[in-house]
Amino acid sequence: MEKNRRNFIKSAAVCTALASVGSYSLMAADATKKAEKKSGNKSVKLNLSFQEGTGIGSTLTEKLDYMEKLGIVGLEPGGGNLAARINEFDQALRGRSIHISAICAGFQGFLLAEDPAVRKQCMDTMKEILAAAGELKSKGVILVPGFNGQKPALPHTQETRNFLIEELTELGKFALQHKTTLILEPLNRGEAFYLRQVGDAASICRDANCEGLKCMGDFWHMTKEEVSDRGAFLSAGSAYLQHVHIASRKRRSMPGEDGEADNYIDGFNALKELNYQHYVSFECGSVGDKNVTVPAAVKLIREQWEKA
Repeated sequence: MEKNRRNFIKSAAVCTALASVGSYSLMAADATKKAEKKSGNKSVKLNLSFQEGTGIGSTLTEKLDYMEKLGIVGLEPGGGNLAARINEFDQALRGRSIHISAICAGFQGFLLAEDPAVRKQCMDTMKEILAAAGELKSKGVILVPGFNGQKPALPHTQETRNFLIEELTELGKFALQHKTTLILEPLNRGEAFYLRQVGDAASICRDANCEGLKCMGDFWHMTKEEVSDRGAFLSAGSAYLQHVHIASRKRRSMPGEDGEADNYIDGFNALKELNYQHYVSFECGSVGDKNVTVPAAVKLIREQWEKA
């Protein structure tokens, strides 16, 4: 009897030890997964894009030559008069490794206007730009629902949000027909009275439930409106995040011109975790000599991407 009792205790001890080892292994595996997420996915490629005014040169060809030397793979033109420039861009980009990333605005009117005629102007001009963007194989066209200076505007209510979703869904479906997307851009409160955080833009995309409607994040605006760059991008997720703008974090100049404030690693980490395949595009000016500040900014961003 005593011998059986000793054997039972011994077996129980062994089982407990094995269970502890198994539990520890699971905890270690979980910790490893968390560490991998925290360090980001090293295999995700950084696709840098310039707006048309970022590169150095007096002509589009000279600017593209300069971009190629820096390894820039995306060009973000403005949407104004885009249809008339399709052939120009097609010719200039032929044989290059640079593609049209997104189209930056260029529409007239605004969607949140009280006046139906102003809203119609926005819808009509956006459709013209979306059609041209499709021909250029662009990722999408950036839209801001309303800037601070655009008045009179609809009140900030649930009814307005519902109405906005209807308008955006119509544009999103039109975008899909032309093999592109409509990209919502949140701005900081100093520039826009509506739509200030990436998560808000993503929630509109979710509620619209239209594959042609996406959103983006802008590090400049996020500096003023978001608690965390990482949290902002993750709140959109890979389903909705379609484009990213970058600038220095104090003066909206070239990344690096504002010193230590220009740290994007937290946001880059989230982009890697999301397996972000789209563009990070410069939307900024320069305080210093662009011959110095532009290549320095590209170098800084690539270094921080590797650290993320």
